Amino acid sequence: MTADNSAHVVPSWAAHEIGETIISPDQVSSRVRELGADITRDYADNPPLLVGVLKGAMVFMSDLIRAIELPVDVDFMAVSSYGASTKSSGVVRIVKDLDAELSNRHVLIVEDVVDTGLTLNYLRKYLGARKPLSLEVCALLFKEEIQRVEQDIRYIGFSIPADFVVGYGLDVNERYRNLGGVYKFTGEA
Repeated sequence: MTADNSAHVVPSWAAHEIGETIISPDQVSSRVRELGADITRDYADNPPLLVGVLKGAMVFMSDLIRAIELPVDVDFMAVSSYGASTKSSGVVRIVKDLDAELSNRHVLIVEDVVDTGLTLNYLRKYLGARKPLSLEVCALLFKEEIQRVEQDIRYIGFSIPADFVVGYGLDVNERYRNLGGVYKFTGEA
């Protein structure tokens, strides 16, 4: 999905490394509201524990929980497979584990982007071993055609090309997370 670049302006401090707009801020906002409504409907009788994957999913999760009209619980875990690179190393490292108990709870993993699927596959196995009632995924972005592991993702915000993107929580070396939309990154990491 591509937005018209003239619809909004990228801040001057970011413009030198930002390419085309992949998803505009308005498109992101609209889709997050839709996802929140879907989750509200699907979990009406059993509100889930939302597990945000730091740091990339923090902005998405903040907006998503406000769009869910249920008393949801939240927790966070931090994993690393990128380091300072724009390509996943394929090696997943848990940096911060959950505080919440998962057994006998519905759990919804909130991810910023699914690319190769290796990190998500690892997380599913890792969290699934804790015996939740259900374990589903809500991903803002799903990169097309680069999955190395088949994924069953219940909620997908947008399917995008395999380009490296920044904004709306996604970064390069901790920069660009605060952009309101999602943009192709044209700089060097």
